[in-house]
Amino acid sequence: MRQRGYAEPITLHEKGRRRWFTAIVAVAVIAMIALVGSSTPWPSALVIRAVFTKGGEATAAEMDRHVPSTPVRAQSNISYGSAGHDTTLDVFSPRSATGPLPTIVWIHGGAWISGDKRDVDPYLRILAGHGYTTVGLNYTVGPEATYPTALIQLNSALSYIDAHAARLGIDPQRIVLAGDSAGAQLASQLVGIITDPDYAHLIGIRPAMTPSRLKAVILNCGVYDLGALAELTGIGAWGFKTALWAYSGTKDWSQSYVGSTMSTIDFVTSAYPPTYISGGNGDALTWLQSVPMARALSTVGVPTTTLFWSADHEPRLPHEYQFHLDLPDARIALDATLDFLSAQLGRTAQPG
Repeated sequence: MRQRGYAEPITLHEKGRRRWFTAIVAVAVIAMIALVGSSTPWPSALVIRAVFTKGGEATAAEMDRHVPSTPVRAQSNISYGSAGHDTTLDVFSPRSATGPLPTIVWIHGGAWISGDKRDVDPYLRILAGHGYTTVGLNYTVGPEATYPTALIQLNSALSYIDAHAARLGIDPQRIVLAGDSAGAQLASQLVGIITDPDYAHLIGIRPAMTPSRLKAVILNCGVYDLGALAELTGIGAWGFKTALWAYSGTKDWSQSYVGSTMSTIDFVTSAYPPTYISGGNGDALTWLQSVPMARALSTVGVPTTTLFWSADHEPRLPHEYQFHLDLPDARIALDATLDFLSAQLGRTAQPG
C-alpha cells in the first residue's frame, strides 16, 4: 500500500526513457524547423531577430552611459509615411540652437530583418550634443516587406525632411547620410540613387535629394558586396543568407537582380561625396566588405577617410564596435567621426 505524501521512486531505467523521449522531441522540433525553413525564411528570421533585438537593447544601454549632459531637444515618432511605426523618424538638436543646423540622417542596422531607430537613439543624442541636428529613420524590415520597400520608404523620408526642414531644425543644404551594418548598405544605395542617374533608373526610384545637398557619407560595419557574402560559410554566414532571403523575397538572392543592385561596390562613381568608413578587426565583414569598399571609393577618386585596426590589435573589435562606447577604441572612432563631420560641413563641432 502506498503511503500518502511520498512520491514513487524513479528508476534508472525510467530516467533513461525520459532522456530518450526529451532527445527525440528535441530532434523532432529541430527537424520541423529545418523542414519549414527550407521553404520559408520566416521561422529562422524571427529567431535571428530575437537575438539581434536583445543585443541592440544591450548596446543602446551601454551608449546611454556616454550621452553628455548637453541639453538636447527631441522630436519623437514623427510620421513620414503611411506604414505606421515603420515610417517614423526621430529628430535631435541642441536646445541652444537658434536656427537650422547641419544634419546627420542615420539608418539603423539589424541585418535588414530587425532593429529600430531607438537602437541608435543614444548615439544620435551624442552627435546632437556636438552641435548637429540628427535624424533616426525607421523602415519596414523583412520578411514583413521585401526589397526595395525599405529603399522607397527611406527615399520618402528624405523628401519629408526636405519639406519640413525649417520646423525640424534641419539645414537642407548640408545633409550627411549615415548608417551601420545593414543601415550602411542602405545608406550606400541611397547615395548611389542620389548621385548616379543610371543607378537610380536601374533601381526605379526618383531621388528625393539633389547631389549638391549631400555633403558626406558615414558607413560603419556595412555590407557592399553580396557576391563575396554568398561565398561565406559557417553559422554567421547562415544568418546573413537567411536574413537576405527574408529581405529580398528570394532564396537565390545572390544570383538575382536583388543581389546585383544591392552590391553597391559595383556602382560607386566619382560623384560620391566624401566618405568615412570603418569596421572592427574582429569583424569578418571588415576585411570582406568595408576594406574593399574603401578601396573602390578611393580608386574612383572619392575622398575617403578610413578607420581600420590591424589584425593583431587587442582587444578584438566586434561588429558594430563603434557603438560599444565603454571601449576606448569606440571613443576614438567617435572622435574620428566628429573630426570628419567638422571637416566636411565647414564648422567646428561643439564640445559635448
